[in-house]
Amino acid sequence: MFLAGIGAALFLLCAFQTGKGKKDNPTFSLTVKVNGLRNNKGDVLVALYNKEGTIPDEKFKNYFRITTGKISGDSSQVVFRNLPAGRYAVSVLHDEDRNGKIKKGFFLPKEGVGFSNYKTINLSNRPSFQKASFELQKNRTVWVKIIYL
Repeated sequence: MFLAGIGAALFLLCAFQTGKGKKDNPTFSLTVKVNGLRNNKGDVLVALYNKEGTIPDEKFKNYFRITTGKISGDSSQVVFRNLPAGRYAVSVLHDEDRNGKIKKGFFLPKEGVGFSNYKTINLSNRPSFQKASFELQKNRTVWVKIIYL
């Protein structure tokens, strides 16, 4: 009887600690929406970043999470789930040839690219984590404009 009581007490303690952790460290969902794609070829590659200095990331090596979205019409949408609160930035590639890389011409991308908080990209407005980042403290949706250069 005594051992059963100890077992039940340990079970309740573990259950309480697990529940407490979830309340102290809530997670959120981030929906990324893209529209204005020039065609429905390929996929949309969406990379999520959570550290200063990680973008631009032309070879997609510095991301926190990455996923691919299907194209419907001229739009795509992906959802990142179970994200801890914090600062994030999004990079998007219209990967028309589905090779997971930015296809380039003479220094410039031939496929569409976009970043959270950016409407244009040029030499004086280069992507950076600082400019592209935003706070995630609740479930959120961000729109990313695809830019074809």
